[in-house]
Parts: sequence; structure tokens; C-alpha cells
Amino acid sequence: MKKFLIIRFSSIGDIVLTTPVIRCLKEQNPGCEIHYLTKKQYHSILRDNPYLSKVHLFEKSFSEVIPALKAERFDFIIDLHKNLRSVYILLNLWRPFGTFSKLNLRKWLKVKLHINLLPDIHIVDRYFRAVRNTGVINDGKGLDYFISDEDHVQPGTLPSTHREEFIALVIGGKHNTKIYPAALAAEVCKRSPLPVILLGGPEDRERGEMIAASAGDRVFNGCGIWTINQSASVISKAHTVITNDTGMMHIAAAYKRPVISIWGNTIPAFGMYPYLPKDKQELSKIIEVNGLGCRPCSKLGYETCPKGHFKCMKLIEPQEIINAI
Repeated sequence: MKKFLIIRFSSIGDIVLTTPVIRCLKEQNPGCEIHYLTKKQYHSILRDNPYLSKVHLFEKSFSEVIPALKAERFDFIIDLHKNLRSVYILLNLWRPFGTFSKLNLRKWLKVKLHINLLPDIHIVDRYFRAVRNTGVINDGKGLDYFISDEDHVQPGTLPSTHREEFIALVIGGKHNTKIYPAALAAEVCKRSPLPVILLGGPEDRERGEMIAASAGDRVFNGCGIWTINQSASVISKAHTVITNDTGMMHIAAAYKRPVISIWGNTIPAFGMYPYLPKDKQELSKIIEVNGLGCRPCSKLGYETCPKGHFKCMKLIEPQEIINAI
């Protein structure tokens, strides 16, 4: 097989988690072409990946790309999104394909009935089941993340207090029930043994200002001023990365940085925890509240805690995070 198409529409972390498949396909099939189909807004995550031959992008409708995809005549399609939209692509291209199990029923049983039938397998290893018929195997080297030279944040653009060792604290998240409360995050910053750089999108800027105002000059609020790749550059230089269950958590794992992940309404047992090579497992520290009868309350997240108490995050003491550093 000489021409592959990988399908993963979103989002940041999920796309980063597909990078071992990209690398292994390329290295174990010398001379092959690997194409990738995703949403236009995520192009920067894949733009500089040297293992990819071409990235196909769409904004709203698949009709934008179907003719070009048909013309490629792929030998094999790897569906790593697995929903009705990706099935639509498969039906239109009508080429041999492989996919993986999303474990939706088992996740539902865990969330709704607290029956745990979840296998002890990371989603990356489940992704590799989509290519088992091609003979491709996991090389165990972990995740990749590539950025261009112009995406690197130069130390001279940072405050003088943050140009050497610092902690990167990712304060955002797609769902509020996956975000560590700002008051507790500020307390972590106050007790941190190193200066802290806050990372997040424009929507996190105000929360970052609240944390910085409470914690003082040792905190620099980088939320909303950098692109995804510029934030990745900061992560690559961090002494330690403290993060909610977000895409930045997986970028930290890709750069093999020490990562402390904070878990709220979701659980690592869903198979989305930091994915590191076996010889670097000690770089990951998971912080969560075990024994809560209401946790997990969702496989994704909510705007507010369904129970109103948000104990899954509020019971995580800042000192536990400081001890992990």
C-alpha cells in the first residue's frame, strides 16, 4: 500500500493522539504517501508534520473535498473519528478501510450505572487497531508535535522573571466541569517554587487576569496572546506543565515534559490520559478525587456541575499539586 488517508476531524488533543499512527505508517511503509482529512481550524496542528504528504481541509461541508479525495484513489483509509460523518466519507470513496472501537457502550455503563467494563488500554493503542491489517505496529515512541521556527516564542519576549525555569499552567478547557477553579489555581501559583506562565485561549483571558491579580508578579498571563503552536513552544520549554484534561495536556506529553494532569468530571480510565513512552512514564502525575459516587458524570463534560457541588475539582487541594511538582 502506497497511499493512505487518515480521517480525524477534531479536536486538538484527539488529533495529537493520532500522530503515532502517522509516524509508524510512514516509517514502516517507505515511500508511501499519507494524507489527512480534518477541519480547517486545526490545520496548524498538522501543517509542519514531516510525515504527512498532504492535509485536506474543509470548513462546513464535505462536498468541498470529496472530488479531490476521490481523485487520489487511496489504497487504504484509516477512520480515527468513527461517526456518521466519517462513514459518509468512506461510502463516497469506497476504498478499503480500518477503524477502531470508541467503547461508547462501556463508557455509558460507567457514567450512568457505574459498571466498569472499561479495558485498560489507551486510545492510541486502540487507534493502532485501525491499521493492524496493514501490518503497521506501534513503535512505542509516544506522540509527536511539530512547529515551524516562526512559531517559537523567544525568551526575550517574556518578563525577565520567566525566561529560565518556569511552570506552565493550562487554565482552560472545553467544558467548565473539566476546569480547575480559578481561586484554587491562584493558590497553586502563590505556592509554586517557580514562576508561572498561564496558557489558554482568548476565552480564558479574564480568568487568567483574575489568577494573576491574586497571585502577583510571578505569574504571567499568556492566555489569548499566543496561537496554539506558540503555546506549544512555551510548553516545550517548561520545567513542568500543570493542565486540565485538555489538548495542551497531550502536547505536553508529545514534548515529553513532566505533566501534572488535573481531572474533574472525566476519568483517566476512559483512555485519554497523557501518553508517554514506557521509559518516561514517571513524567506523568495524575491528580483526581477518587471515591466520589457521582464521578464520572459524563464522558465529555458540562457547563456546570449537575449536582451543584463540583467536589471532583474543589476537593483537590493546591498543596497536592505543589507536592507533585
